[in-house]
Amino acid sequence: MQYEELAYLRSHPAWKLLAARHAELVLSFLDRAFIEPNASGIPARALAGLLDDELFALNQRLGEGTFPRSAAEYLDEWCSDDHAWLRKYYPAGSDEAHYDLAPAVEKALLWVKELRPRDFVGTESRLNTIFELLRQMVFGAEEDPQLRLAELRRRRAELDDEIGRAERGEVTVLDAVSQRDRYQQFVKTARELLADFREVEENFRRLDRQLRERIAGWEGPKGELLEEAVGSRATVAESDQGRSFQAFYDFLLSHQRQAELTDLLQGLANVEHLAPYYDERLARVHFDWVDACERTQATVRLLSEQLRRFLDDQAWLENRRVFELLRSIEARALRARAGGEPSITMELEASRVDFVLPMERPLHRPAAASAIDSSSVSDAEEDFAAEGLLEQAYVDREELLSQVLASLRQRQDLGLREVLEQRPLQQGLAELVGYMSLSGPGLEVVMDESRRERAEWEAEGGEVLRVAELPAVTFHRGCEQPR
Repeated sequence: MQYEELAYLRSHPAWKLLAARHAELVLSFLDRAFIEPNASGIPARALAGLLDDELFALNQRLGEGTFPRSAAEYLDEWCSDDHAWLRKYYPAGSDEAHYDLAPAVEKALLWVKELRPRDFVGTESRLNTIFELLRQMVFGAEEDPQLRLAELRRRRAELDDEIGRAERGEVTVLDAVSQRDRYQQFVKTARELLADFREVEENFRRLDRQLRERIAGWEGPKGELLEEAVGSRATVAESDQGRSFQAFYDFLLSHQRQAELTDLLQGLANVEHLAPYYDERLARVHFDWVDACERTQATVRLLSEQLRRFLDDQAWLENRRVFELLRSIEARALRARAGGEPSITMELEASRVDFVLPMERPLHRPAAASAIDSSSVSDAEEDFAAEGLLEQAYVDREELLSQVLASLRQRQDLGLREVLEQRPLQQGLAELVGYMSLSGPGLEVVMDESRRERAEWEAEGGEVLRVAELPAVTFHRGCEQPR
């Protein structure tokens, strides 16, 4: 191991526990409270009562003040982020805190227990285990049917030989050393298996915590979060650890395997050479395995519950928003009907298609050239009043447009001559040009150069008649004329 890796692992909760001031108290109490009875989810009141009795006994034996704090203070310290030796949580439907053991504590305990001096160190059973594991790995990966058959025939020959010796009354019994060697290996493996289950459960719980954090701050589409959560769940389930755990769980739930384990453990209690070392708790170790697996599965189910709760909450929020909008519309409609609010109006642009056919476009007509003869122009001898040149005439085109539209209400077309008959020109040529330049919605001015017409008006004072010749002007009512 490298220096940097060891420096990083120094912050591991198991390392912190071994270096703690009161590591003896923590390890001894948690081992007796959680590991020996294979307990999980102990209520805070019950665990505090056990620790209070432990502290009282230690203060009586080691001297008053050795552990001055209360049991609740020690438990709060052990489950803090700086230590993380216990997990404090509130189960669904309960207002009392519960405590569970962290996997780091079991790792520390397994290492500490290995420090005990052993008067007997067995090696034969581990060598047999190594051989058996090697056979399973090598022949489990063998794809040649002939080699598989050769191995199966060899094992059948060994079984046939053992059956023949048993039929002749020749039975080989393990001696006391071999029994003790295998028993130690069995006890160690069984305890380590329970510790592994806590670590698997912690990994699934970490995934559940990450999912809760994502849901709490999620503001995007539901599909993206579901895809991410399901992908993370599938990653854990399809990992080597997930597949191994699922295979073990399926194997253990088999009724046949449970019955076989029960018979074997009962038979283990009757072995004479193991009586001084036999641990009564091992008689139910397979049920402890089942309980540990069930707790792990319960943690996995939390993921599905979180996803379902997230979908339910999102659906509730969306439905609530819809109902709020409906209630708002109904309330505004009632106020409008009662006169409390102005009437509801809506404006839409006219939906029509403007198009011009090619044959409707007039051809180009060059303007006729007018000859101007200025040879007879001479200077005037008399003066005249030039004030009229400075006077400005204002023509209200809006008034003219209103007059034309009013006349077009009952007709489709109207000529300029008819308009002037109804309302003679009052401002002379300026007003006539204003008629010809009218424009507006629903009105189209058409000039026909092929027809000519005359417009007449009287000059100021009514003494002189003015006449203008111009193309025929027709006002055409369109579909947008307001009514």
